[in-house]
Amino acid sequence: MCGIVGLVGTGAVNQRLYDALTVLQHRGQDAAGIVTSGEAGLCVRKGSGLVRDVFQQQHMLGLRGNIGIGHVRYPTAGRDGASEAQPFYVNSPYGICLAHNGNLTNAAELAEVLTGEDRRHLNTSSDSEVLLNVFASELQRIGIQRVASADVFTALEAVYRRCRGGYAVIAMIIGHGIVGFRDPNGIRPLVLGRRDTPGGPEWMLASESVALDSLSFHLVRDIAPGEAVLIDEAGRLHSHQCVTGARHTPCIFEYVYFARPDSKIDNISVYRARMRMGDRLAEKILRERPNHGIDVVIPIPDTSRTSALQLAQRLNLKYREGFIKNRYIGRTFIMPGQEQRQKSVRSKLNAIDLEFRGKNVLLVDDSIVRGTTSAQIIELAREAGARKVYFASAAPPVRYPNVYGIDMPAARELVASGRRVDEVARLIGTDWLIYQDLEDLIAACRHEDSCVEEFDTSCFSGEYVTGDVTPQYLKRLQMERSDEARMLGREGREPLKVIHA
Repeated sequence: MCGIVGLVGTGAVNQRLYDALTVLQHRGQDAAGIVTSGEAGLCVRKGSGLVRDVFQQQHMLGLRGNIGIGHVRYPTAGRDGASEAQPFYVNSPYGICLAHNGNLTNAAELAEVLTGEDRRHLNTSSDSEVLLNVFASELQRIGIQRVASADVFTALEAVYRRCRGGYAVIAMIIGHGIVGFRDPNGIRPLVLGRRDTPGGPEWMLASESVALDSLSFHLVRDIAPGEAVLIDEAGRLHSHQCVTGARHTPCIFEYVYFARPDSKIDNISVYRARMRMGDRLAEKILRERPNHGIDVVIPIPDTSRTSALQLAQRLNLKYREGFIKNRYIGRTFIMPGQEQRQKSVRSKLNAIDLEFRGKNVLLVDDSIVRGTTSAQIIELAREAGARKVYFASAAPPVRYPNVYGIDMPAARELVASGRRVDEVARLIGTDWLIYQDLEDLIAACRHEDSCVEEFDTSCFSGEYVTGDVTPQYLKRLQMERSDEARMLGREGREPLKVIHA
């Protein structure tokens, strides 16, 4: 999972791109990059680390121009975060830069065609670079001196025919403008915003609407599944539906965990969706355990707070903040390895023993993926003096790999894979474990103001909406993206094939 942003402004965009990336930092903490274009030509700065660490004053001064794109990345596989930092660039044709969020499920096959038939060179093992070269190759086939919006859309129609998976993309064509497009299922999010200035309209594309809010852009709409938009250098907006009849199935895990609560995705409030998750989970507790004996509800910060508060109110229970979070530690779910995740939990959270001592505590989290964080947090609660520790997940059991850009690569690393709920409870050390039902999660995320009727729920259901995910593909993905493979890649013993943004 990554964060992407693009701006076409009437003035310098460097600071605004930086500010947007800091707002999207929760989507990726491994690397960051910005590319701008103007009279000074193409200006690039990217590297490993947080946005605030990658960009210093001298770098910002060098990012000149009124058009630009940015990217924050979290790692799923690979050895060198710096070499895989985006945006990527290819000089032919025209000069194109690209920032990508998601995963191409046929990246390996595309790479073979690009190098063998299209005669294009790939510098990295990233599927984002594969996507960039597919786009560049299709534009080159058109073979015109000055590209028009219709030519870009013709090339993108071919990109859609060739590329499969979940993706949201922002690309900058030097001297022409910025392009944004979204996969035919709308799995990965992409929103369009506008701001009117004395110099004319300014346009912004971003992964989440909160990035628009922070820069005083108003949300125009979500980019539709299979749709592409082009904002030219004069600030004119062009749009084209490249794929018709697409099945709109946004990733439900965006609402569970990844997106900020103050964002809207596909006209669904993430905050309201999480409130409804808490309501549904409370109703299940009342059905299954009416005499629950819970004294206090405590969220695991930060993502579960909204659900936990709503759950406590519905059950008429006390809600307390029992953990204090060190905000200088990244999100443990998107840490690059198991050992690092384990070390980070205790340095990230500290229990307030007054809220635990002698009580039956219900801990609420957004989800349970590997179980590492959950087990250590339950241990912290017991050390703080809790009499009983119950655990509730606002999401169903994560039993299957995610192939569309979220770091759930190997079924054997998922604590719920192949296990009953009581077996998971024993493994993570809780006295009682309750999961959200999938149908309740779907109901919580639906809203009458949105056209979304169904979601990609593959990590819960094992149903992959693109229809091209085979057991052989999952086995290969596990070999490339498991923690063991990641360690091999970092130590240089075995190169990995595909890096997913």
